Amino acid sequence: MMVLWELCFEFFKAGLFAVGGGLATLPFLYDIASRYDWMSVESITDMIAISESTPGPLGVNMATYAGYHAYGVLGGVVATLALILPSLIIIILVAKILEKFKENRLVKDTFATLRPCVTAMIAAACWQVMEKALFTVDAFLVTMNPADLINYKAMCLFILCYWLMRRYKKHPILYIAGAAVCGIVFQMA
Repeated sequence: MMVLWELCFEFFKAGLFAVGGGLATLPFLYDIASRYDWMSVESITDMIAISESTPGPLGVNMATYAGYHAYGVLGGVVATLALILPSLIIIILVAKILEKFKENRLVKDTFATLRPCVTAMIAAACWQVMEKALFTVDAFLVTMNPADLINYKAMCLFILCYWLMRRYKKHPILYIAGAAVCGIVFQMA
């Protein structure tokens, strides 16, 4: 039962402070993984891959995934509801008073200040994901061989997907499905 309270508190906090969408929740997830035994840092990469591959908002999918692995279906429901509850409360309050303040200079300045902060959070999360997916720092630190620094299979897949997306401009779900198939076939984990 304590795990449910922890899920509720941590994902409510993530939902309240992670401004900018699903990727902005990644720093919170890394923090959660470092403090609780029901989630590991290693599982975050899998969580992102599954969340990106399934329909729905990324943050909600990650909360559901983490909650399910921590406490089953009930954990998934609690984590998901806790993540969306702050947004629901805030949007109801904002909708009530928005008309009065939408042209207020302080409100405009606040949003202008939030944009670079959100961009930095997303960039940091992106770097953490790329570092885990494309580089094998742990292997390099053991061998100190520069050739062990890069996960060559993942790097080749990354470059191929990037090139295909730039060249053919197909729907992203095709690339996600293709990468999932490659991951299964070549066992890139």
